[in-house]
Amino acid sequence: MLILTLLSLSIWITLLAFRGQFWRSHIQLSPVPPNFDTLPSVCAIIPARNEAELLPKTLRSLLLQENISQLQVILVDDRSDDGTADVARAIAADINALGEELNLTLPQLDIITADPLPPGWSGKLWAMDQGIRHGERYSADYYLLTDADIQHHPQNLEQLLFKAERDSLDLVSLMVKLRCQSFWERLLIPPFIYFFQKLYPFDWVNTPQNATAAAAGGCILIRRQALDRIGGLAAIKETLIDDCALAQAVKRGQGQEYHGIWLGLSQKTISLRPYPSLWSIWGMVARTAYTQLNYSPLLLLFTLVAMGVTYFVPPIALIWGIQNHESFIAFIGFATWFLMAFSLLPTLHFYQQPPFLGLILPLIAALYSLMTLDSALRHGLGRGGAWKGRVYRGNGST
Repeated sequence: MLILTLLSLSIWITLLAFRGQFWRSHIQLSPVPPNFDTLPSVCAIIPARNEAELLPKTLRSLLLQENISQLQVILVDDRSDDGTADVARAIAADINALGEELNLTLPQLDIITADPLPPGWSGKLWAMDQGIRHGERYSADYYLLTDADIQHHPQNLEQLLFKAERDSLDLVSLMVKLRCQSFWERLLIPPFIYFFQKLYPFDWVNTPQNATAAAAGGCILIRRQALDRIGGLAAIKETLIDDCALAQAVKRGQGQEYHGIWLGLSQKTISLRPYPSLWSIWGMVARTAYTQLNYSPLLLLFTLVAMGVTYFVPPIALIWGIQNHESFIAFIGFATWFLMAFSLLPTLHFYQQPPFLGLILPLIAALYSLMTLDSALRHGLGRGGAWKGRVYRGNGST
């Protein structure tokens, strides 16, 4: 028990001191100076599959971006059966009427219908690829790849473009603020962001000399030349974790050369996607957790053991030490548990959740471990990667 407790403590000291400050939640977009020159042109691509309920807020937020003079929006209706395209047309008509009333030139919306999904493609990437091909006629400087559930802050696109232009970046991405209203969202969503940052420390992602690359698929601004350089989305067409695969393809250069990318958090650009129950969050995580482990049983076993030593040993050591009158073990267990809870505080503060949730991080970690195990079981049963009525079997096929 003493060895396990000291090992857990050393893991947490290493994570907090040397893991790219993943726990701080400090990397966010900065405001745009008022005297900045005209921003480059953008073509926004929105893949939408049965999103009629959310589009009145999300699509409208994109069409009403401020200080953007050259923006074309393309919505790809991915075989929806809820009237997604009709809702989008009605929103576009309202925006055009508003532009005429205020004598403003507002972005135009193109709506296209996705072709049937071919073998070897995931549905979202196939829809985005068709949107990009349709958008080639506009010769925009950048593509904005965004989900249909994202409500953009009025200056979001302006800030993304400013960041890309000022720092000469090929890709800029936002981990938008996820909905955190239901009991299960408040319990599990902040740790989800925390675990993502632990896996892909943003400081490492944003360092050109570091090979770590990641992006958040809800909001990605990518330079057109960078997308052409990697061969378009066809280069990652079979991937389920497409956002991080895209970031890796963009950042990787020839030899030891890396191209600049950036990933940060956002307080004001948000996702409206609801996760009202445990099973809705469970399904979201289980869809790709085993994919993250490259479908490796050995990596799965290592991950489960590592989660146990890192998150479960400290509270067990505290209780065991008290029961067996081993004060040193109890103290080390308490100190390690305190460090663990402390590391979650910035993310809890970011999501405006009570600090005491950090104390139950071992329980939350246990739930995420079970989700990962379930992800492997689903893959073994041929049900891995299920999303919006499609099941992807790990190679892009359905």
